[in-house]
Amino acid sequence: MTASSTPGNRLKKSHKLSIAGVTVVAAAAVSLSLVPGNASADAEAKKVSASVSTAPAAWNIANGSGQASAVTESLTNQSTIADRVAEIHAKQDSAPSTATAKAQAKAQAKAKADAKEKAAAKKKAAAKKRAAEKSKASRSADRKPAYANNLNGWIKEALSIMKKEKIPGTYEGLHRNIIRESSGNPRAINNWDINAKNGVPSIGLLQVIKPTFDTYHVKGTPHSQYHPVANIVAAANYAADRYGTIDNVDSAY
Repeated sequence: MTASSTPGNRLKKSHKLSIAGVTVVAAAAVSLSLVPGNASADAEAKKVSASVSTAPAAWNIANGSGQASAVTESLTNQSTIADRVAEIHAKQDSAPSTATAKAQAKAQAKAKADAKEKAAAKKKAAAKKRAAEKSKASRSADRKPAYANNLNGWIKEALSIMKKEKIPGTYEGLHRNIIRESSGNPRAINNWDINAKNGVPSIGLLQVIKPTFDTYHVKGTPHSQYHPVANIVAAANYAADRYGTIDNVDSAY
């Protein structure tokens, strides 16, 4: 007689159902272990699984129909556990983690700080540029030549203005005519010639009458016949228009 024919070793129908129920619960536990997730999700799943794992204790081994119901209930619970785990993971995946939120806040703060720093650097560069331009203008003003307040200085300053205004003439031509006309006296005035009789006396270094001075006055110089530089430049401008250059003048003009 073989072991399988021994009455004491045979599995009754109710025993088979009991084993099937246990197997279902074990399968449910295994299915939980295969669902990916984090610690909180696994803990939640374990709670659900624990409520199901006690089911076999309530089974009635003698009652086949009761065990069949338990098997059905276990299958239902297995599906419930899987659904619950999936729901937990879905919620956690949809919400950003604390670490991600902190990283985003840090990145935003850094971007804001960088923009502020860039604006400050731009403002500083603009201020530096303005200061450099102001300093350059100041140095340019400082480099403006200082002319002596005498005949030599007046002629040199007049020549500088004439060059800028494209009025021909040389130091020699100016000096020669000044000595002949006024002996280098900017306050010289002719009160006896025809111009004086007509009420417009010749005045200044190059003895210019007022109508001529007004017509040939160079902008930027004082509007006064007695001003040495203004007088020289206006007379040179007139001579250039009438004679080509002051250098061509050798007598009254």
